[in-house]
This record gives sequence, structure tokens and C-alpha cells, in this order.
Amino acid sequence: MRNGGVLLVNIGSPASPAVGDVRGYLREFLMDRRVLDMPWPVRTAIVYLGILPWRFRRAAEAYQKVWTPEGAPLVVISRRVQVALGQRLSVPTELAMRYGQPSISAAVRRLCAHGIDDLLLIPMFPHYARASYETAVVRAREVIARQAPRMRLTVQPPFYDQPDYLAALVASLRPSLEAGYDHLLFSFHGLPERQLRKADPTRRHCLRRPDCCERDSPAQATCYRAQCLRTAEATAAQAGVANGRWSVAFQSRFGGGSWLKPYTGAEVQRLAQGGIRRLIVICPAFVVDCLETLEEIGLRTRADFRAAGGGELVAVPCLNDQPRWLEALERMARAFLES
Repeated sequence: MRNGGVLLVNIGSPASPAVGDVRGYLREFLMDRRVLDMPWPVRTAIVYLGILPWRFRRAAEAYQKVWTPEGAPLVVISRRVQVALGQRLSVPTELAMRYGQPSISAAVRRLCAHGIDDLLLIPMFPHYARASYETAVVRAREVIARQAPRMRLTVQPPFYDQPDYLAALVASLRPSLEAGYDHLLFSFHGLPERQLRKADPTRRHCLRRPDCCERDSPAQATCYRAQCLRTAEATAAQAGVANGRWSVAFQSRFGGGSWLKPYTGAEVQRLAQGGIRRLIVICPAFVVDCLETLEEIGLRTRADFRAAGGGELVAVPCLNDQPRWLEALERMARAFLES
């Protein structure tokens, strides 16, 4: 008889905001070849000589600003989602992080202890990217092949355009829109442009022309930028936000090279200098509030907006454990469990 279960995987967080824990977390994260996609010697030199010596202390300070008594917001909220979803499904539902704890290995062991032999993996990343969705899937496959080779694995595809996900985004956005606004900014996590080109199976579509994301292509199945734009367009349309009153930008850059543009910092400054006084910022690439939404957007970007002449920046909370999002996750899981 089939014994089904669900595994939610997010990116992860340091065990604490202490400098040593943050350094260890960043080392694990940055040494992943899908995150810093360079040959090992180059990656090692960049991480140990160019990033860690200066970035980890600043990151530790940022984590300290958003840390809660229960722990890292990303992990704490993800736990709430896991518990709520498990109660809705009445099947073993586990949570793991790609980096740090709880680990994928530990989650698979717990699922095995429940006798699970048919598993749905839901990467908590709406859009495909090698540095998020793909690395989580690859790691889960490696762990299951080693620890539970007879377990069947089904992977939830990126859900950037699924009606339930979009409906949850609109529901989260609605209160801020109804309170009045001048402009809505969709801020997605940034990505090096070279990673889009590497993910392009045709090798001749992504970033080859300005309107590449508007043209149908097999490349869009793995094109992070195209999927982000689809999410923004659909959300704005369903929320009734007129063209010209919303825009898209990309945040959270690190390292050199050319990243997806426009950058959130530059876009926020442009909007402030253009007379925008009440700016709403939503971050659809993150389904759970984390350092990038709470500290980068909620604190630093808000301060930058005001310094550039803007007024109020409203940071929309992520989907977290909101009912509409839990319903969306439940439907994903039930489609698997009842198939």
C-alpha cells in the first residue's frame, strides 16, 4: 500500500546571529557550485578571500536586527507552515532547509521512520533558478538515493503562474492597496545574468534581445526572469493595478558581474525622486519572511527611500502561514496524494 508524505524545503538560516554561526552558514551556502557557479579553485578564492572576510560580520549584524526569541524568522515561520499543512493533510509533513538546520537528511530519516515510500517534495521557491529551486531538488535526490533508495520522489514544479499562488499574493497585497498608494514595486531576488544564460536549453534565447521574455520559447521553462515577470504581470492584473503604477526590480546582489536589472535600490531611488510618496513593495520570490524581506527591504530599503525624498514605504509581508497560501499548498499536496 502506498504511504505518502510531504517534504517542504526552503533555503535556510544560520543557527544563531553569532558571527561564527553566520560565517559557517555563508560558507556552506556560497560554496555550493549552483550558487556561486565557478570552478572550485576560483569559487574557493572568492569565498574565502573576497567575501567571507568582510561580509559575514555585516550579515551577522543584519541577522541580529530581525532575530526573534524563537529563532530565525525563516525557520520559525516555516515551522508554522509545516505544522498547519500537516494538520490539514493528516499525513507526515516534514520541513528541511537546503543549508543549515533542520537538514534534508534528518527530514528524510523522520519520513522513513513513518514508513513513507512515496514523497512529494515542494521546494518553497515559486520560480526556477539553479541557486534555489534546482539546488534544493538535487540535494533532496542525493539524500534519498543514499538513505531511502526505494522511496519514490515526486517534485512540485515551479508554481510562479499557478492560480492558487497568485490568488494568495493578491490577498496578501489587498490591504496595502486599499489603504492607498502611489506605486507598487515587485522586488525579486537578484540573479547573475550568466546563470540565466546557463539555464537556457536553447543557448540562444535568454538575454539575447530586450524583449526575450515576451517571446515564447522553451527557455522560459527554466528562465527565472521570464517567470518573475509573469508573476508580476498576473498579480498586478488580478489586483487591479494599472500599467504605469507598478514596476519590477531585483534585490540582494553579492559579488561582481552583471546581475538582473533594474536593481531594487536604484529603482526605489528613481521612484522617490520622481515624486512617489507612498510606495508598496512586495517580494513574491520569497514565500516566507526572512533576512532579505525583513532587514533588506523593511529596514534598509525603507530608509533609502526616505533619504531619497520618498515618504512611506509599505513592505508587504510574505505569504507566511496566511490561510490562502496554506490552501494553495494543501491543493498541491492533495493533487499528489489523491493521484
